[in-house]
Amino acid sequence: MTYINRFRMPALGVVAAALLSTAVAVPSASAHDQAGRSLRALADRAGVRIGTAVDMAALADDRTYRRTTGREFNSVTAENVMKWESVEPQRGVYDWKAADDLVRYARKNGQVVRGHTLVWHSQLPGWLTAGVADGSIDAAELRGILRNHITTEVKRYKGRIQQWDVVNEVFEEDGSLRDSIWLRELGPSYIADAFRWAHAADPRAKLFLNDYNVEGVNAKSTAYYELAKRLRTEGVPVHGFGAQGHLAIQYGFPGQVAENLARFGALGMRTAFTEVDVRMILPVDEAKQATQASYFRRLLDACLGARSCTSFTVWGFTDRYSWVPEVFEGQGSATPMDEEYGRKPAYGALREGLAAGR
Repeated sequence: MTYINRFRMPALGVVAAALLSTAVAVPSASAHDQAGRSLRALADRAGVRIGTAVDMAALADDRTYRRTTGREFNSVTAENVMKWESVEPQRGVYDWKAADDLVRYARKNGQVVRGHTLVWHSQLPGWLTAGVADGSIDAAELRGILRNHITTEVKRYKGRIQQWDVVNEVFEEDGSLRDSIWLRELGPSYIADAFRWAHAADPRAKLFLNDYNVEGVNAKSTAYYELAKRLRTEGVPVHGFGAQGHLAIQYGFPGQVAENLARFGALGMRTAFTEVDVRMILPVDEAKQATQASYFRRLLDACLGARSCTSFTVWGFTDRYSWVPEVFEGQGSATPMDEEYGRKPAYGALREGLAAGR
């Protein structure tokens, strides 16, 4: 789930030159052959974006990570550096360096960018939460602060970010609205407002709802469906629905994934898997890896089988930088590559699925 990234914030001492140095140079024949078999090359042929969340500290410091990010993916998502606490740590004082570095890296490597995330209950700057708590920021001022945050960030990257996760994790598992600072202070209208403000700042960006445990048909995803249907009827520019895809093999595969994507597609919306990983209880064995591979493949197949599904993003591609072990004790091995960038069966499953195409 996206919220867990607050436990592991990357260092922001990113050297732009180091990032840009990883742009694809003229490769050797063997490198050409390897690139032709990459996830990225296969995704291009299949007509879908294959993406990864990017750890900016790793991108700056780990050459293998940089090269793999550029070779394997045609879409990147800011894991942390576009979140509010990162871009405005003090009120009116902005730090765009790491986010700018990612956008430049993506442009240099021919990748699109997913912006993550504009409105969320977590990873908010301390000055904001403290001000609301002590009453120095009232509801009217908070609404203005939120509008300014969305407008400022989206305008900064206007024309350079393909999709934004505008409103993130606003429902509970039972389909009720999350009891967040935004709901308590502003009421449910903040959701529609956020989409309108983001659209005004960049009319060409595709704007998404995003959450976890909404891959299949259940109370939570149905709440999103009803919300999206109502907002679109009202003319609110909600363009897409993002299912994060944080799965665990011990809990089984979600039901009715294809049906879920189809109903959002029937509303005229885009769909996407935005943060896919598949964790397991350690230690790893062949059976667990096989199950993990099947989960990755089944989510990918659901995306490729839905005309509405435009992108499939993994929440990190190597266990070296995965958030899972820090948050779920005794669990891990959640990504398609191990800590030494060795390709697991899950990587092969993604390759085979993309090769099969739509």
